[in-house]
Amino acid sequence: MSWEMVDEGWGRKAVDWATLAEPHAVREYVFVHRLLDVRPGVDLLDVACGAGLSLELAGVAGARVSGIDASPRLVEVARLRNPGCDIRVGDMADSGFDDSSFDLVTSFRGIWGTTPAAITEVARVLRPGGKVALTFWGDMAATPGGRLLAPFRLATQAQIGHQSAMVGLKQPGVAAAFLASAGLEPGELIDVPFVMEYADAEHYARGLAASGPAYEAIQTAGAEAFHAACMDAVQPFLQDGLPIRAAIRLFGIVGTKPA
Repeated sequence: MSWEMVDEGWGRKAVDWATLAEPHAVREYVFVHRLLDVRPGVDLLDVACGAGLSLELAGVAGARVSGIDASPRLVEVARLRNPGCDIRVGDMADSGFDDSSFDLVTSFRGIWGTTPAAITEVARVLRPGGKVALTFWGDMAATPGGRLLAPFRLATQAQIGHQSAMVGLKQPGVAAAFLASAGLEPGELIDVPFVMEYADAEHYARGLAASGPAYEAIQTAGAEAFHAACMDAVQPFLQDGLPIRAAIRLFGIVGTKPA
């Protein structure tokens, strides 16, 4: 799928995604920003920045922030959250930013093992000594919270296979080799905190439906079947007087551009 088509899946419910689903990634964003020592005076690029919440948090920490995403509708939300910042609609493999422009690059579940040209682009825009941090899903079956993503399995087998290939960075040594292929010095895999949290079952179903993988499942099985699958998946997490809350295993890795 070309980058121009991403908006079809991720942008169609940009506001729902930004307000109902993305906030549960705050733990992930804050953890990675601290890992990278995001602070005043650094130039940071977020690749596949989506609705721009991670950029807003980096800006709060004092960084000068820029972003790129393939979805025009998500970029509009990101620009609202980060007025005056350079946030572009475009291809993460051909960002248009100058060589050696950034001290730090982040990509939160945005650069995958199936996008090698994107990590090459990251290496190009990083300054010598600069760092990139990627996060990506771990084994969904290894954590109970993975059940909340089960409705994605309503997509076609080909689509599910592609999703599995995308998260191949979780395999031992694969993420390190991925960074090294772009001339970056890789660190070790890191466990990154990630918790899905929703007010109630309908809030969960609406938030999940705003994602790209949900679009594929809905196109295949229909909106009613997807909603029913959400109602089934969420049952073990319902507790009177408490939010739906489930941890999901997430990995990260940091790469450094040689000085």
